[in-house]
Amino acid sequence: MSEYHTPVLLDESVNALITNISGTYIDATFGGGGHTAGILSRLSTEGKVIAFDRDIDALGNRPDDPRLTLVRSDFRFLENHARLQAWENGSEDWQVDGILADLGVSSHQFDTADRGFSFRYDAPLDMRMNTEAPTTAADVVNNYATEDLERILRVYGEVENAGKAARLIASARPISTTAQLDEALQKATPSYAAHKWLAKVYQALRIEVNHEMRSLEKMLEGAIRTLKPGGRLVVITYHSLEDRMVKNFIRSGNAEGREEKDMYGRLLSPLKAFSKKPILPSESEIASNTRARSAKLRIAEKI
Repeated sequence: MSEYHTPVLLDESVNALITNISGTYIDATFGGGGHTAGILSRLSTEGKVIAFDRDIDALGNRPDDPRLTLVRSDFRFLENHARLQAWENGSEDWQVDGILADLGVSSHQFDTADRGFSFRYDAPLDMRMNTEAPTTAADVVNNYATEDLERILRVYGEVENAGKAARLIASARPISTTAQLDEALQKATPSYAAHKWLAKVYQALRIEVNHEMRSLEKMLEGAIRTLKPGGRLVVITYHSLEDRMVKNFIRSGNAEGREEKDMYGRLLSPLKAFSKKPILPSESEIASNTRARSAKLRIAEKI
C-alpha cells in the first residue's frame, strides 16, 4: 500500500472525519487504500466504508474487510451510489456520517511511466485516470484549437506564457509522447524553473483529460446532500484551483462562492468550517513524503 501511494495527513483527516464509530463513511479517492484503512481501523464491526476510484489499478489494493464496499466510479457519482447501496441493503437511510477526499494524482500514477502523467519519463501522452476513458492527453494537444490550449494552460495550470506554449504545441503537431511535448515546449520553458513550469503544463493537461474540476464540483454538490446533519466533509487539496473551490463550497455552498444571506444579513451555507485556515502537513511529514508539501486539509460540518 505504501509503495502504491503514501496517504497525506492521515491521522489529521481520519480523526476529523469520524464522529460515530458505527457509522457509514465515504472515501471518495481510494487510491492505495491508506485513508480507507485508517477509517476502518477506527470503526466498530457495525461501521461501513464506501470507497471510490476510477483507476482499475487501485482496485487491486482492496483489503479483505466485509465492512468495505469498493466502487469503480468517478466520485462525482457518490450520491447515486450511496442511495444505491442503501436500496440494495433494504434501508431508507442513505445519508452518511462523513466524506473524505484526497484529491490529485496517486504516487502510483505518477511513477508508472506508461501512464504518461510525468515529464520524468518518455512515454505515451495518456494521463487518463480511467484507462478506458476515450480522451487522452495526446488527443488534447493534437486536436484542440490553439486558443483552447491557451485557455487550458492559463486556467488549469496558471502557466505564465500560456499563449506562447500553446502556439509551440500547435506548430509541433503531431505529438504522441511526453518527450515530444517537452521538446516542443523548449523555447517557452524557463531555464531557471524548468521542472516547476513543466509540472504546471502537465497539471493543466491532466485536469482537462480527466475533467477534474467539473468532477470535483459535482462531488461537492452531492456530498452536501449525502451527508447527515452533523456529518463531516474532509478534503485534501494540492493546488489553488481545487482549494479555492473547496473553500467556496464550505463558505457558501457553491463553486463560485456566491453568497446568500437571510433577512438578518447572516450568511447562509449548508456547511460550517472548522477553521478559516487549512491544516498543513508537518515538516517531518514533508521530509518523509515530498508530495505532501502542497497539501491543504479543510474540514467542515453539515449544519
